[in-house]
Amino acid sequence: MSLYLAAEDLSMFGRDPWWLVVIKAVFCFAFLMVTVLVSIVMERKVVAWMQLRVGPNRHGPWGMLQSLADGIKLMLKEDVIVKRADKAVYVLAPVIAAIPAFMAIAVIPFGPAGNEISIFGQRTTMQLTDLPIAMLYILAVASVGIYGIVLAGWSSGSTYPLLGGLRSCAQMISYEIAMGAAFASVFLYSGSMSTSTIVEQQADRWYILLLPLSFILYIVTMVGETNRAPFDMPESEGDLVGGFNTEYSSIKFAMFMLAEYVNMVTVSAVATTLFLGGWRAPWPISTFWEGANHGWWPMLWFTVKVQLLLFMFIWIRGTLPRVRYDQLMKLGWKVLIPVSLVWLMLVATVRALRNENYDFADIVLYVGGGVLALLVLSFVVDMFREKSKQAERPAETPAAFDPMAGGYPVPPLPGQELPPAPRRRSRRERELIVSGGPDTQSDGSLGGSTDGKEASDD
Repeated sequence: MSLYLAAEDLSMFGRDPWWLVVIKAVFCFAFLMVTVLVSIVMERKVVAWMQLRVGPNRHGPWGMLQSLADGIKLMLKEDVIVKRADKAVYVLAPVIAAIPAFMAIAVIPFGPAGNEISIFGQRTTMQLTDLPIAMLYILAVASVGIYGIVLAGWSSGSTYPLLGGLRSCAQMISYEIAMGAAFASVFLYSGSMSTSTIVEQQADRWYILLLPLSFILYIVTMVGETNRAPFDMPESEGDLVGGFNTEYSSIKFAMFMLAEYVNMVTVSAVATTLFLGGWRAPWPISTFWEGANHGWWPMLWFTVKVQLLLFMFIWIRGTLPRVRYDQLMKLGWKVLIPVSLVWLMLVATVRALRNENYDFADIVLYVGGGVLALLVLSFVVDMFREKSKQAERPAETPAAFDPMAGGYPVPPLPGQELPPAPRRRSRRERELIVSGGPDTQSDGSLGGSTDGKEASDD
């Protein structure tokens, strides 16, 4: 396989009549909406199960219509526009946040490109369309959605929504870099940016096995991109009330909620396409059943994989607490980005050696030796750097701790110590003081009548 982009055969796309394009577009929209409705109910029930409580059980059989009831409730609520809001941008922001979430599904394959299905007698592929740069298209439309959140926070005319919008903008920028590096590893192995070609290249082995670190990096970044727990800092109710959507109500608030869940489905579909074989049947099934990847069956395997990733979203939310904002940014800039860039260099090196017809054992030897040499060099440099810092560091006495610096109670800084807490008087000592006995804290005695006599004699 060449390191450069392979020549894709995308001639089967763009030949559908207009009415069939409309049907496929409506199907993509309906697939997202139905998956969102199922995901909301599943999230409430799964988190309730994890926390040993009942969960929704009133609306519909087993509470399965709870998400539909939530949508009706939000649509019937009073729609309020705050007085200080920029009304045009305030109304437009939820639309900008929701629409790009639906656009990425257009290039996701639900089935093999060569396996055409019949819809009203017309043969067509199980994909709306595909592009030679389909993955760049997904990154582009995903980046547009951030404008809706930022504009929502700015146009509300309130402090907390503005802070939530700024947090979301910084978070998106930080995590999209590592996400792009994880995508680049897949591009190097598949030789293409076309989604259908990437799935076709996983016929023998899924990329989760060849690129496990890329999969882990993408899982972390997709949780950060969707502003889900533990990375839900833009809407953390503990310090921002509700974040960028604090001043929104009714259908506009519902659109932000819809955009979040649609983005969850979209990034899960992208992860399925890039790392989990897309529409391909799992390994045990594909070995003994030849028709597992034909007809309408590929859509079933694709849907099951997406649902498993959505369950992972819910599992993470029910398990991990929210991180601090400095921890969020440190993870993005100091961990994910360096690791993703180093991993991308290793993948590119392996692909270049494979193109030069090197044996796998030689590649492992060269790459492993290079990584080991870098680790040893880094350890030696850090060791000498720490010794030089200790030698140059003057003996500094920590500054005295002022617990009321600036007029407010403050915690001690690193290197400072709390003053010793005053010893609390015992009940016996308090009774002696009230009854006219000696102050036992001053003379150290817990005395009775004899101590009082000696004190009076003194």
